[in-house]
Parts: sequence; structure tokens; C-alpha cells
Amino acid sequence: MDLTLDEAKARNAEVITEALSVYPDKTAKKRAKHLNVYEGDKPDCGVKSNIKSVPGVMTIRGCAYAGSKGVVWGPIKDMIHISHGPVGCGQYSWAARRNYYIGVTGVDTFVTMQFTSDFQEKDIVFGGDKKLDKIVDEIQALFPLNHGITIQSECPIGLIGDDIEAVAKKKSKEYDGKTIVPVRCEGFRGVSQSLGHHIANDAVRDWVFERPGDRPVSFESTAYDVAIIGDYNIGGDAWSSRILLEEMGLRVIAQWSGDGSLAELENTPKAKLNILHCYRSMNYISRYMEEKFGIPWVEYNFFGPSKVAESLRAIASHFDDHIKEGAERVIAKYQPLMDAVIAKYKPRLQGKKVMLYVGGLRPRHVIGAYEDLGMEVIGTGYEFGHNDDYQRTTHYVKDGTLIYDDVTGYEFEKFVDRLQPDLVGSGIKEKYVFQKMGVPFRQMHSWDYSGPYHGYDGFAIFARDMDMAINNPVWGLAKAPWNAEQ
Repeated sequence: MDLTLDEAKARNAEVITEALSVYPDKTAKKRAKHLNVYEGDKPDCGVKSNIKSVPGVMTIRGCAYAGSKGVVWGPIKDMIHISHGPVGCGQYSWAARRNYYIGVTGVDTFVTMQFTSDFQEKDIVFGGDKKLDKIVDEIQALFPLNHGITIQSECPIGLIGDDIEAVAKKKSKEYDGKTIVPVRCEGFRGVSQSLGHHIANDAVRDWVFERPGDRPVSFESTAYDVAIIGDYNIGGDAWSSRILLEEMGLRVIAQWSGDGSLAELENTPKAKLNILHCYRSMNYISRYMEEKFGIPWVEYNFFGPSKVAESLRAIASHFDDHIKEGAERVIAKYQPLMDAVIAKYKPRLQGKKVMLYVGGLRPRHVIGAYEDLGMEVIGTGYEFGHNDDYQRTTHYVKDGTLIYDDVTGYEFEKFVDRLQPDLVGSGIKEKYVFQKMGVPFRQMHSWDYSGPYHGYDGFAIFARDMDMAINNPVWGLAKAPWNAEQ
């Protein structure tokens, strides 16, 4: 039975109270700051964020190393990224989140390859600098077509004081000024993977943009040069976005990090506009380029036709009438396709309720795509969002939406149990819990082995996947606890 707005607000507030009731008073007081029911006239979501997780409550966050290696640097395809430390941490970046790329793996591209210094006890005692020095030599011998190396430090590196900067400078000189980037992204830094993004951005600034030496001389600028920032090409997302930008008349000179290269990083300061997709992971370097090089930046959202059209017009507003006309031409070209997709899937998805809990920008950006299909997002939250993420979320969510920051495993299960959504969109750690509960689920970190979801082409795949998840007849056999016979 559908609830009125006031009834839904009261129900959601009651759900929060019930979830907090199982905690000790001190823990409940801390967690209460991260849970709220959104009031539509407020400038923020009313939750605290980017705060250390409460020990023992099963946070779903990652670490700073994950933010740097697994997100920002890892997808740069022609560089080799060393996980410097014990082999166990390196498992996080294995297979690289389906960051698609063009190239020959092991020859000129290395995204899905894993390089680790494999720390042992003796390395902890005596230090790993000499080992790291040798690893760089081995990499140069085995993979001579690599264009650069990054050193992604794991927790023990910061604890024992390995001087990765000194090694990077030494080996760079030995190999004729080769770009070797030390990244101080030890997992214990910060409260989540978010600081790892910031550290990685600073490493780009200090070791690529500010590195002494000549810039590529073969690059010729145009008035329509743009760079895609913060798109990791999961399932081909950046490619589907790039198609639209180029069709409207822009020239994409770089994309970070999915299918990106070191040369593209170096060329980015020559762009006329930086187009920022994942605000949380790349706003730092975008702000720096605005201050240092005078390059404006604009956020965009290519999830669902409504937001695609809105974003194309926002991007075009930074250019002349030629690009503005191009944007309108692209929107008009794809609208019939979008109308057909909506006509096919909206009758099957109309009124279905969704709860989201993801990282990056997805807890807000995908809401428009669901709404284009007639669906409603009744709860959303971030793993590692900051206050400005939640402020941006107010432009997407409706009055009465349940908001949860750094939600615990228990809380999320409790919320789903009480709100009974038709679909949960979250990560791999949550997927099998909710499927065993009989709840349709989509893995919204890497599109559940599907994609792309960006752009007009991506929306057709997104709609198909949501229909496939919700209307799969298997859910008639796997009863949710609230539907099971007592």
C-alpha cells in the first residue's frame, strides 16, 4: 500500500530509531548523526559524513590505497602500477574493476596485470628500498614499452619509513627522465578510500603536471578541446560518453582514467574545458587546473536521457553556437531511440522502488535514469561521501527520502527489510546478502558484468538490466523473509 508523504517520513524515522536501538548508547549516538530523513526544503541531507567508522559495525568502505590504486591510477593503461607492500593488499586491484581499454595487454597496456613487491618479514625489518629499485629494473627489462611507473604504497611502507620518493627520483634519472610517480597512499591514511583519491590527484599534480622537462611538442590545440575527467570506463562508459561529445563537435584530447594514457595526462592542461564525471575522486585536480592553468570545469551526468540532454546543454554553454547547435542535433538524433526504450520498459518498471548504496557519484547520478523509467528512489547514501556530495544530492532526491552515510551491514539490511524495495543497487559485498533475502539486486559499482550505462547507448542497456533484475521469475521461488509463510 502506498503511503502518503507524511506517513513515509514517519515510517522512515521509525526505521532509523529501530536500527539504532540495538547499539550501545555511545555507538547509537554516533551513528544517529549519519542517518536522516530528507526534508525537501533543506540545503543539505542532514547527515554527517567523511568521519571515521565505528569499530565493529562492519563498514563497507575501502582504504586510501584502494582509492589511489584501484580507482585513480590503476586504469592508466600504458603505465605500470606497483603495489608496494605485502601481496595481500594487491588483491584489491586484481582485474581492475572492468576498466575497459584498447591495447595489447603485457605489451603496451597493463591495466589487468598485477605488480607487487611482495613484502616479506625481512623487508619489514630491513626496508624495501633496494627491492623496489630492483623491481623497477625488472619492469624495464620485461616491459620496455611501458611509458611510466607508479609506486602505490601500502600500510607497511608508511610504518617502516621506506623512502619511495628517493627511489623514484633515482630510477627516473637512470632511465632518461622516465615518469616514475611515488604515491603515499598507505591504507591507514584518512577514514576511507576518499583520501586516496586526493593523494592520487596530488601525485598527478606534483609528478606529472609540475615535473620538469619538455612537454610533447606534436600537440596542436583547437578551440573545441575538452578532457573527460573521472570516468573509469567501466564496461565502456567513457566510450559511450565520448561518442556524444565528438558528435556535437568537441575534440576529446584526454580521458581519465579509463582507457587513459600518460600522454593524455600531460596534454590535459591544454584543454579548453574539463568535463568532470566523478566529482568525489577528481574535483581536486580539476580545481587545481582551474587555478593554475585557467581551465574551467563542469560536472556532467550521462545517466538517463533527461540528464544526458541537460548535461550536453550545460557543456555546450561553454562554447559557441556551433557546439550549442551540435548539442541540440545530438539530443534530437537520439530522442526517438530513448522514446522507444522507455515505451518498452517503463510499463514493466513503473512505480518500482529502489534503494541505493554506492560510492563515488552513483547514489545521486543514477536517480534520474531510474526516474526516466518511472521508478522511485526511496533511499540512498554514500560509502565515502563528503558534505558537498550530500549537498549535491539534494538536487536529485525527493522529500522524505531515507539518507544513510557509511551505512553498516546491519542497518542496511534493517532498512531493506522495513522499506521492502523492489530493487537494491549496491556493491559486491552486499549483493549476495540481499539476493538470499529474495530481493532483486544490481551491482552498481561495476554494472554487474554488464554496461556501459553512460550515454544514450548505455541507457538502453541500463533499462534492460533493471527489467531483467526485477522481473526475473526466479524471485517467485526465492521468497523474501517478509513474504515467507510463518
